[in-house]
Amino acid sequence: MSPNASMKKAQLADATLNDPRWATVKARCAEADGKFYYGVRTTGVYCRPSCAARPARPENVSFYRTREEAEQAGLRPCKRCRPDQPTLAEQYAARVIQACRTVEGTESIPTLGVLAREAGMSTYHFHRVFKKVTGLTPRQYAAAQREKKMRDELKGDGAVTDAIFDAGYGSNSRFYEKSNKILGMTPTCYRAGGIDTKIRFAIGECSLGSILVAQSDRGICAILLGEDAEKLGRDLQDSFPRADLIGGDANFEQLVAQVVGFIEAPGIGLDLPLDVRGTSFQQRVWQALCEIPVGQTVSYTDIASRIGSPRAVRAVAQACAANRLAVAIPCHRVVRNDGTLAGYRWGVERKRSLLEKEAGEAGEA
Repeated sequence: MSPNASMKKAQLADATLNDPRWATVKARCAEADGKFYYGVRTTGVYCRPSCAARPARPENVSFYRTREEAEQAGLRPCKRCRPDQPTLAEQYAARVIQACRTVEGTESIPTLGVLAREAGMSTYHFHRVFKKVTGLTPRQYAAAQREKKMRDELKGDGAVTDAIFDAGYGSNSRFYEKSNKILGMTPTCYRAGGIDTKIRFAIGECSLGSILVAQSDRGICAILLGEDAEKLGRDLQDSFPRADLIGGDANFEQLVAQVVGFIEAPGIGLDLPLDVRGTSFQQRVWQALCEIPVGQTVSYTDIASRIGSPRAVRAVAQACAANRLAVAIPCHRVVRNDGTLAGYRWGVERKRSLLEKEAGEAGEA
């Protein structure tokens, strides 16, 4: 081999060895399938990163972002890993999507066995795959869809009892047992936009700007932060367009002062009854948030793992964004995996300020 040929071979090998994708190929990482492909010049084929074939020599390897790029380079799909066919993960995802459509399109919740048979899997394997893809178990997904359907049905003009059965609840009693957690009130009251619901509220000021605290007969139902006090009032009214909103008296303003005191000195705690309204999944996330100690932070990925849904990171972030109880449900203690601050319903600067206060108190302790 000529010196020039040897030098070129070494350069090609170095380029491959220094590419982080080579380590993925060596490890046959299935999670990288679909993210890129690698071709082998000497055989004229391209493969998935997880291909079980014996790894090629690095100087003979090229990387491609898509199948189309590899084929345009004159390569053909490997007959062993079949990179031109859907991956196993993609096949599973398609089956789970079909199962979701089945759940959404039936009046009664299908059993796990029925869904598994339709997907062509054992019940155990289907349950595990469904949770990995969606972040929820089939039962949890079905419950969330039923709750959503109930809200939609109540927007119509039919009888409340019909709405309950149409949403898939087997009896009135089964739904009414959970109605407060699902709707925050009775179905009739929810349909009427919160009519006859009395909500006391007051607006104050704290180091984070304006703060609105609202209380139903079940407990604190909103703690909102912002720059514009009037806008906070409109936000509360939009949530309960026909509720009876009552401005707080001197006694109620003491409760606002208690919340403000907690913001300024988190170490004192906030021992108040809460009126927590949300889906089953949201409530699981919010409960996990309440278990984060003052002065500590966790990632969205951590929360997803804690509630047993490690793939539901995006859904966890959405549940944090839906939280109406600032500081009482401490969604400000959730950060990105690298520790940086992600979005916050009431602004990233307020999130930073809250964390700094809590870190300062934890350090003094």
